[in-house]
Amino acid sequence: MGKIIAVANQKGGVGKSTTVINLAAFLGSRDKTVLCIDIDPQGNLTTGLGIKKKSVEVSSYDILVGRARIQDAIIETDFKNLHIIPATENLAGAEVELLNMENRVNRLKMQVLSLRESYDYIFIDCPPALGTLTINALVAADSIIIPMLAEFFALEGLSQLTNTIKIVKSNYNPGLDIEGILFTMFDSRLNIANDVVAEVDKHFPGKVFETKIPRNVRISEAPSHGKPIMYYDKSAKGADSYTLLGLEMLGEPLELPEKKKRNIFSFKKKKKK
Repeated sequence: MGKIIAVANQKGGVGKSTTVINLAAFLGSRDKTVLCIDIDPQGNLTTGLGIKKKSVEVSSYDILVGRARIQDAIIETDFKNLHIIPATENLAGAEVELLNMENRVNRLKMQVLSLRESYDYIFIDCPPALGTLTINALVAADSIIIPMLAEFFALEGLSQLTNTIKIVKSNYNPGLDIEGILFTMFDSRLNIANDVVAEVDKHFPGKVFETKIPRNVRISEAPSHGKPIMYYDKSAKGADSYTLLGLEMLGEPLELPEKKKRNIFSFKKKKKK
């Protein structure tokens, strides 16, 4: 039975899509079968995995409004064990359309559950809002990863999101849990950053990922090439951080593979015939 994980925060620009792209790619490289579902109208996840939106025939919009089966929307990416259900601009109108539909908060769940046995992990990339699309993801998910910045105002957003999680647990999905709170674009040199981490850790003990994602230029560049960071530049600091996050998700020791150092003065002796 695969695990369904929503990646959500109503604040934009905190690295939700980046986290889905790179965490999914790492897990796929470790022989886990992974499906990413893009329900953000901006479609950053779709673009970041190299899918051209104009070529998409069936999208997450079609799934949510009942125009297609979820199996018909799955696209195989160029990356190992990684599939995606893409988003297109049509999704922007889904919030309004869903308001008049029956079971409007359960529509994604009814479709996703049919795929649970086909994948080890299913990630749902949510829009930066606590509307009907995000509620659909929380109702369908087993747990939620919350990417956030280590800034003061981010604490208010976290409070609002956790209140929404409580409402969803009470009314629709009692099993929903916080998988982890992930600090992104993190700078450990800043006192405020460390203070925010300590504050969150105090209120959510055991829920803050040990791994912190640093601010890294290569992470920012990779989506414009339609690639996860490990496929774009595996030597980048950002690639290392998402490797550590993946290991933490798998419950493995947080140790990077030792990078082989090439000795330019060494040479192989020819074997005597």
